[in-house]
Amino acid sequence: MPPDRAVLFDLDGTLVDTERENVESVVLAARRWKVELDADIRGFIVGHSWNEIHARIRRECGLDVEMDVLIAAAVEEKRALFASKGYQALPGALALVRRLHPSIGLAVVSGSSRVEVRETIAGIGLADCFDHLLGAEDYGQGKPHPESYQTAMRLLGIESRAAIVIEDAEPGILSGKAAGARVIAVRRGNFMGYDQSAADTVVDTLEQVSDGMLDSLWAR
Repeated sequence: MPPDRAVLFDLDGTLVDTERENVESVVLAARRWKVELDADIRGFIVGHSWNEIHARIRRECGLDVEMDVLIAAAVEEKRALFASKGYQALPGALALVRRLHPSIGLAVVSGSSRVEVRETIAGIGLADCFDHLLGAEDYGQGKPHPESYQTAMRLLGIESRAAIVIEDAEPGILSGKAAGARVIAVRRGNFMGYDQSAADTVVDTLEQVSDGMLDSLWAR
């Protein structure tokens, strides 16, 4: 039976402290083709999907390589960055996912590539807790477009009113709202200082996401 409710998690900056390394991995990958990414593009990487990142780099920097080629290079760079220290879950992430896992639908909805999503979730020990792990290749338009969260809802077989999205960055918050879900924003991983005011509620860390908070949002 499909779940009657679900929580849909962003990955980078929400469940895992990886935003800075994500940016650095794309910068290092682009340098393989002697392309240097400026501060605006580096900032754009945070919160956006590979679809939009690749299109912008190609358009503004003249990097004429296919998205899957750039992703593969960035994945290699990212693996090297995390080889020694490993992935670090953000406060409350592990406990929240494990608490919710037995009773409701769970999905990761990320703008990172599928392989990055799988490796990161495995790296924090949550590979068995999610019904779906979605990456940039699973939708044509990334956040803030609603397609990514709509895709997760369709796969889970739930209506938008049954979904709660948890995000850190403004593009993801807007995506969740446009998809018709309630949205919780988390301050801890928002190192870019994105505006989170469009969310239904804002918490400092995932440790503050209680069952009562979720029930209240589902009841709205």
